[in-house]
Amino acid sequence: MSKMLTFVIPAKNEEDSVSLLYSEIINVLKDLSHDYEIIFVDDGSSDKTFSILEQLHLKDKKVKVIKFRGNWGKSVALQVAFEHSKGDVIFTLDADLQDNPKEIPRFIEKLEEGYDLVSGWKKIRHDPLSKVIPSRVLNYITRKLTGIPLHDINCGFKAYRKDVVVNLNLYGELYRFIPIIAAKGGFKVAEIPVEHRARQYGKSKFGGGRFVKGLLDLLTIVFLTGYTRRPGHFFGTFGIVSFLLGFVIGLYITYLRITTGDIQNRHPLLFLGMLLMIVGVQLISTGLLAEMLLFSRHRQDYSSSIKNKIGFQSSK
Repeated sequence: MSKMLTFVIPAKNEEDSVSLLYSEIINVLKDLSHDYEIIFVDDGSSDKTFSILEQLHLKDKKVKVIKFRGNWGKSVALQVAFEHSKGDVIFTLDADLQDNPKEIPRFIEKLEEGYDLVSGWKKIRHDPLSKVIPSRVLNYITRKLTGIPLHDINCGFKAYRKDVVVNLNLYGELYRFIPIIAAKGGFKVAEIPVEHRARQYGKSKFGGGRFVKGLLDLLTIVFLTGYTRRPGHFFGTFGIVSFLLGFVIGLYITYLRITTGDIQNRHPLLFLGMLLMIVGVQLISTGLLAEMLLFSRHRQDYSSSIKNKIGFQSSK
């Protein structure tokens, strides 16, 4: 059965690339039997990107264009496009021509093996070291903190089943971690090596600030995917460790006071012990309050985690 494909392409100041990318995608689709739509998201371009996209729409009504009033970032661009997509399978590509559309059939083949999300792996990269090194560092940290063995979390070339993206809520730099969110949500995630081409037009949007933001959002993902339903474990663990360290310091100071009659100028250590105990109590209390708030909420809807149902009649 033929599936409908949606291509989601965020673009900012890519006037030299968008038409070429469109042509490459169409050439690949000629050999496939799938219907398609292509959604370009103009994320605050200041060049002729939007006018070129308008011309593409006039030529092909399956090209759809969303233009933002300003630069909202890639996460918002993807989120909005996902909400407007109609495809059974959704591809994301960067608009700079570094992703090669000829890889599309390989993504489809991998999805047909039973995977829900297939992420590209730029095994051989054609980027400056100032971009490659921070990317590899972030990939390494992500693998260690999440336990998801993906080599290239930053690759924008991905294919998703509709079920994966329908419940996403992207902001900040969270678009990088969609495979992590999906894997933690019970979806099957795979990775395939893809051809990565050198940038021919425009300028890279990468900067040192994005690396820092990526690290902060990684911590957010680790917390959200690991402790959303048990926040008390997160705060409680740190709280207990802090309290016990402070308590041990307190016992040591008490021992000195009893055996020698003096704490022997260890006042800074005494204050540290008191601080650790206070912080520990606060963290434990925060965890308990979070658990109380979670318990008092309405029963959580787990329908999105159900892959199949057998023997149930559909309710009207």
